[in-house]
Amino acid sequence: MVLATAEDFTAKNLLLDGNVTLCSEGGKGEESMGKRERSWEKLDNTANIFPVIASDQMTNTYRISCCLKELVDAETLQEAVDLVTPRFPGFHVRLRRGVFWYYLEENHKPAPRVKEEHAYPCRLIHTSRNNSYLFRVSYFRDRINLEVFHALADGVGAIGFLREIVYQYLRLAHEELRREGDGLSPETSLDREDAFLRNYRRAHKNQYKSGKAYLIRGRKLPADAMGVFHGYMSLGQIREVARNRYGVSINEYLIAAYVWAVYREDYHRLVRSGRPLRVAVPVNLRPFFASETTKNFFVMVSAEFLPQKEDYSFAEIAGMIHKSLRSQITRENLEAIFSYNVSNQDYLAARAVPLPLKNLAMRFIYNRTAAANTTTITNIGNISVEDKYRSYIRAFHCFLAFSRGQGLKATITSYQDTLVFSVSSRWEGTGIQRDIFRQIARDGIELALECNGGNE
Repeated sequence: MVLATAEDFTAKNLLLDGNVTLCSEGGKGEESMGKRERSWEKLDNTANIFPVIASDQMTNTYRISCCLKELVDAETLQEAVDLVTPRFPGFHVRLRRGVFWYYLEENHKPAPRVKEEHAYPCRLIHTSRNNSYLFRVSYFRDRINLEVFHALADGVGAIGFLREIVYQYLRLAHEELRREGDGLSPETSLDREDAFLRNYRRAHKNQYKSGKAYLIRGRKLPADAMGVFHGYMSLGQIREVARNRYGVSINEYLIAAYVWAVYREDYHRLVRSGRPLRVAVPVNLRPFFASETTKNFFVMVSAEFLPQKEDYSFAEIAGMIHKSLRSQITRENLEAIFSYNVSNQDYLAARAVPLPLKNLAMRFIYNRTAAANTTTITNIGNISVEDKYRSYIRAFHCFLAFSRGQGLKATITSYQDTLVFSVSSRWEGTGIQRDIFRQIARDGIELALECNGGNE
């Protein structure tokens, strides 16, 4: 998931479009000429960059899917989306362009139309074709897909929304579940706090590594195409191998498998480049700062590997990844990272610079730092489901769209005892993906592989 320094605003700094009048800091706006009142909210610290850099080539969209044990009925799914969307203030919105800032405004249009999947995933969400919404829902056979523009929420926020859509769908589809009613689950959060602002501390230095990283190259797939591999494995089995054989976490083990595969496939080019193989790793900040926000609340740390010899073992690389990440994932360091970002926002928010000029500056900053990472690997965690729905759900998985310089990304998702390691690629070649899963299988972990055919 992309992270870049982005700008926040306060009510007193904001000048909205001509048809909206700003009210108090409480977050309500009122349209002029007697139109229906709309509430609005700020983009969070991380979200500001996404509208600026979004394009058909860099969509800033991710997908989370729920695989059921039955075929999906389109009409029932549409009814579920229609019922759930108005209950989620963070998703029942449209993106607006102000004089100085982008912001989110309540969307009074019907929920977006559910469609059967017919194209490659994570394409740009054209709001003009989507009732102005920044998410879309599709289905294919037994799978319900939620695709989200990153300005709305990170993976944690999106999981809550998808889970409620699935719950509602199952209640509508199964007589025995209808007695449960249509209320939201007690575990579902609707909190829209900008937790960055509540927790940041002033006077922090830049914590990011911005030197250029090694970038994977290859022959590209056709425009809009994406190759996706899902590797299904036992959560208990991979945990035992990671901990007992290598002394690392599951996250560190799978990052090491990716690094090992690139090292084996691209060794000569990697060495000639003289640049490190750097993996950006998003860290969910909620456990560190006691937040239940559904907005973006994460920062990036990075695992770095710069080969000094030809014969690294997988165990050596796993140990290097472990040491690199453990030293960074502390409350103090994470606070320093996002405090630097928010401090930059404070600096920029005081300047009444028109949005087009801000966009130029932000694009320049992003383009200058976009080559700092080889890839992004994110773990969205173990997805919990209420007991009464578990027997209807087979699995969850997630993957990311490409970003500049990063054409091969990976995600980790788990549900009950099944972990899914998903690799999305814009390249025709599949050598790296195959080496990743070969290493996992070599360690005795039983694997089931699934591919969308994008690389064929």
